[in-house]
Amino acid sequence: MACLVLIFGGVEGAVGNAFMLTEPARTPAQSAPLLDEVLVTGERPGPGMWRVSKGGHDLWILGTLEPLPKGMIWRSGTVEAQIAASQIVLAPPRVSADIGFFRGLTLLPSLLRARSSPDHETLEQILPHDLYMRWLALRVKFLGGGSGDERMRPMVAALDLYSHALDQSGLTSDERVWEEVERIARDRHVRIEPVTLNLKISDPKGAIHDLDQIPRNSEIACLQTTMERLETDLGPMRQRAVMWAQGDLGGLRAANYPDERIACLDAFFSVPELRAQFSRAKEGLIDKWLAAATQALDQNVSTFAVLPIRELLEADGWLARLRAQGYTVQEP
Repeated sequence: MACLVLIFGGVEGAVGNAFMLTEPARTPAQSAPLLDEVLVTGERPGPGMWRVSKGGHDLWILGTLEPLPKGMIWRSGTVEAQIAASQIVLAPPRVSADIGFFRGLTLLPSLLRARSSPDHETLEQILPHDLYMRWLALRVKFLGGGSGDERMRPMVAALDLYSHALDQSGLTSDERVWEEVERIARDRHVRIEPVTLNLKISDPKGAIHDLDQIPRNSEIACLQTTMERLETDLGPMRQRAVMWAQGDLGGLRAANYPDERIACLDAFFSVPELRAQFSRAKEGLIDKWLAAATQALDQNVSTFAVLPIRELLEADGWLARLRAQGYTVQEP
């Protein structure tokens, strides 16, 4: 059986007791970094962990941030000690859509079609001229001077451009903080509890076919917002990494930047069936994590968990639901 794994929440997080940021190695042929060096090298205290308590039992939550510099070496004595003192570590919540190996193979032609514009027009034909010229400049900057795939649909072009821009700018969306937490837990023989919502897709080919129903204007808005972020936010991305490492939660709360995910999700969910499926999955995932968290709190003196900082900083987010259930929540 094969699983298609979807990760919800987009990660922006907090915590690390010490960290080191280093410049990624470059070959002589590579150009200078595209971003000014705003990150310090050395150890800095990270913010404390969120603490959820009831009846003498504690849940310690480590936030995560994305993107982070490729050359960052993250380590935390406080986090390591807290993991070692815990009886269980809750993994980041995920949705797993089991489509089966053989059924998954039948999706490949549909997936390929979903990457291209349904009417086979090029981006130059689809986009307003000024927007196309901006996309062209960013494509040359981050993808090189090749012609590229001009028949990509705007949403796919946005994803392709964003991933290459992060890579070229020395940033990564890898789950390096969770990977370090996982390593520590295994080294200390602390049980890791997956938090996975199994989502059954009765008609996966039909779900992918629904992508053709996304309005073109919504896809263009997704690409435009992604471009705006790349034009204005690559430097601040690194600054937020410093805030994360230094424990500046106030700075992270105040950070304002164009969020391409909102525009791209709006485009994706303009199809009623896709919106309904995601809504069910998101609510199911929240319920799944809250159930795992409350069960762990009831059964263990100390539990450790990892969540995106976006969820932790929201006034009506997942922590608010725990407060409503009578748990005490302490911020760092």
